Amino acid sequence: MQALYVISGGAAQGLVGQLSAGYSAQHGFTPQGTFGAVGLMKDKLLAGAPCDVIILTAALIQELEQQGHVRSGSARPLGVVRTGVAARAGESVPDVSTPKALTQLLRGANGIYFPDPVKATAGIHFMKVLTALGLGQELAGRLRPFPNGATAMREMAAAPGNGLVGCTQVTEILYTPGVQLAGVLPREFELATVYTAAVCSRAADAGAAQALVDLLAAEASAPQRLAGGFEER
Repeated sequence: MQALYVISGGAAQGLVGQLSAGYSAQHGFTPQGTFGAVGLMKDKLLAGAPCDVIILTAALIQELEQQGHVRSGSARPLGVVRTGVAARAGESVPDVSTPKALTQLLRGANGIYFPDPVKATAGIHFMKVLTALGLGQELAGRLRPFPNGATAMREMAAAPGNGLVGCTQVTEILYTPGVQLAGVLPREFELATVYTAAVCSRAADAGAAQALVDLLAAEASAPQRLAGGFEER
């Protein structure tokens, strides 16, 4: 079965995985995904990596379309993804509803797991939150950054000890065994990102690529998107 190359922000990894089998059975292509921080995925696309479908933030897809890297008219929005706080599965769910509660949780944490603070949407934002709370220097020794949110959550789930906290996009928390969603960031620090799927201009089979984009965004796939942390716009 021929591969269909997907380059995507980590937020959509679970969704692509859930819908891949049905897509393959109907269209005869196997989605082969590379997932990570959106900045790194954009760099990978521009460096010439094989790509049929690209899934990034709406702003980046629009930019890539204007530059000719995305087929005009192929983009479909998948929904809004919020940034949340993770706790270990089985532990009591902490309160993260206010800046005060979040500060208390972070100060008491033995390790804080989050995605790349330079290239990942949630990682960049989380560092801004720490600065706003006045915790950047105080917690520097307990910060555990990883290349993307999915990796950060897997490492948090596998790490020994207690008192671990994570922060990344809700989708990456919900799809990772061993961690649970404590809640989204307090309203003052809310980050809601629209993700969009589109066909890469150099897609080997634009029709097959568009079929996957349409499936990911279809009304019939809404339950999977919602369960995985994508909210309607």
